[in-house]
Amino acid sequence: MAFEVTLRQMRAFVSVLDHGSFSDAAESLHLSQAALSGLVRELENRIGVRLLDRNTRHVSASVVGAAFEPMVRRVLADLDEALESVVNLKELRRGLVRVAAPETLSCTLLPGLIADYAAHRPGIDVRFEDVPIEQVIASLNSGSVDIGFGPAGVVDDDAVEAHVVAADPLWVALRPDDPRAGDDAVRWKDMDDLPLINYMPNLALNVLSHVPVRHHPKQIVPVHRVNTALSLLRVRPGRVICPSMARSLAEGFGLVVRPLCQPTVTWRIAMFVRKRPLASPAVESFVRFTLDAAAGSDAGKPVPKPAGRGPRKRSRINKISR
Repeated sequence: MAFEVTLRQMRAFVSVLDHGSFSDAAESLHLSQAALSGLVRELENRIGVRLLDRNTRHVSASVVGAAFEPMVRRVLADLDEALESVVNLKELRRGLVRVAAPETLSCTLLPGLIADYAAHRPGIDVRFEDVPIEQVIASLNSGSVDIGFGPAGVVDDDAVEAHVVAADPLWVALRPDDPRAGDDAVRWKDMDDLPLINYMPNLALNVLSHVPVRHHPKQIVPVHRVNTALSLLRVRPGRVICPSMARSLAEGFGLVVRPLCQPTVTWRIAMFVRKRPLASPAVESFVRFTLDAAAGSDAGKPVPKPAGRGPRKRSRINKISR
């Protein structure tokens, strides 16, 4: 059996019990005493039982009203909590953003971005997964993450929006005993004498398509993770191509990092957002924050050139944006 009672009726009932009189309860609710009495009477008529015992000096709950009171209070408390939760989400005092990115970005771009956002919106919980780019795309498709990061162009799906957030020139990690380690920059035509240890997905499309075929590496050793590539390079001859933002990561392995030039190839980093009718305020906030950070960053500006250590002539770097 359904009873059509209203929140105003329930609040009126509880307020009378809290104040012990209709006049004080009416004043607290900014109602006339007649209006308040009418709300309580409507509630009693709807459920068909007397809830209050009234006399000239005091008002108290009837036997049924005393049993009904805690249930009404629980309903009102649950509603207030739900409304507060919605307000918190709307005003970004609480919320959840699920982010995924492959290892290179997980070691470079994402930690600082997430930390900056957390300082800006401390109430938002950003849950981060460092997974291969294939899993980033799969998680976007399944809806298990809200936002993904990766190389621009890896997602070809009309249901996913791609926003380029950085353009980083590719550099090369070298062993300290590499014959090119003393150069200010390394030309692509000088890269074919040692194996390329490659972790980058779609190397041919995203990188080598911008380099003359005659300058392509003659031997490529494939691995899946940037840390694996750098670890291998530390113990065997070879080279590793990585974005300039990974310089500190490579140097942590005791390697030397130099710009790649003639041509300079730019690695574009994108933020992928699944299109949906209504994204949560927290997700919208993270997207806006990332785009604002990208607009105000130094992405695309010339990267400071490391000091050369050898007597070789400095190579001229031709900037190319792809």
